[in-house]
Amino acid sequence: MGNTINLKIFRLDPENARHEPYYQTYTVKTKPGMTVLEALFNVLDEQDGTLSFRYSCRWAICGSCAMTLNGKCRLACKTQISEYRGTLTIEPLPGLDIIKDLVVDLEPFFNNYRKIKPYLVPEGMPDKENIQMQEDVDLIEPHIKCILCAVCETSCPISWTSREKYIGPMALTKVYRFNRDTRDAGGKERLEVVRGEDGVWRCRTIFRCTEYCPKNIPITEAIQFLKRKSVFK
Repeated sequence: MGNTINLKIFRLDPENARHEPYYQTYTVKTKPGMTVLEALFNVLDEQDGTLSFRYSCRWAICGSCAMTLNGKCRLACKTQISEYRGTLTIEPLPGLDIIKDLVVDLEPFFNNYRKIKPYLVPEGMPDKENIQMQEDVDLIEPHIKCILCAVCETSCPISWTSREKYIGPMALTKVYRFNRDTRDAGGKERLEVVRGEDGVWRCRTIFRCTEYCPKNIPITEAIQFLKRKSVFK
């Protein structure tokens, strides 16, 4: 018969007033190399076509399929189903409004992203290619890997309790990435956005953002750098 796993999935349809949040369990036959995302597709295609979840690239590049797996925010496409035994509880990312089932409203997350001007601001109009040395690239290379999956944001207890205020670890990581880029001239403006109590100083150095980041970005280290820069101009 082969190995199976029970997927205990959070369900909620806010447009259906008759239903409160509940969990529904599906049994899926596993196979070597199967990811959690593949298991969800098994449910969607063969058991329950009403299940909603986000996905796109399936290669841990787009960040769309972030969700909570047994209490930990992870990418479903990168997580092997073989890591779990018996029952796997799958829930939406915490701290964000739920649209349906495992789909959350990411607009507050991207609003914070837009606040910090997440692009290179040149100093005037360059008349030739702005070349970087390898040591300059090395400073920001880990942070370039950010895929905007929101795992850092939704793993952070401060983000849960200060969602309307705290700009969040993702935006702070992006400030670090662009402010340390030798081709950028917008650093002072970005630092003004994040230097207050709702920016770098709301971080309590819990390290969960760094621990759970699927790209192993040293997020907490970047935030500590920005704290120092906000004090020593």
